[in-house]
Amino acid sequence: MAYNEDLAQRIRKRLLDLPNIEEKRMMGGLTFMYNDKMCVGVLKDELMCRIDPEKHDESIARTGCRTMDFTKRPMPGYVLIEDTGMKSDKDFNYWIELAISFNARAKSSKKKKA
Repeated sequence: MAYNEDLAQRIRKRLLDLPNIEEKRMMGGLTFMYNDKMCVGVLKDELMCRIDPEKHDESIARTGCRTMDFTKRPMPGYVLIEDTGMKSDKDFNYWIELAISFNARAKSSKKKKA
């Protein structure tokens, strides 16, 4: 499954000044890890953001945003934003900032034993 490389490049440019950024291919897309925690990513043509679950309902009320439902299971705290919700730099930066600000409080996923 391919992902939108233009969107990935837009994210790279936005995260350029942050330390501890790592790109990982996962879930058929590209994920940007910040401080070893999933932060933002690209799934097909949509921006994926890991946000504060307490802001989830407020977020999905915004234009172009919906709950991430990977494998048909809704995932509160994870949202997908289609192009209509991030066309302007202001909207795009809103989503990136929302994900970055939650990252400090987000839990790391458990590392798999080799």
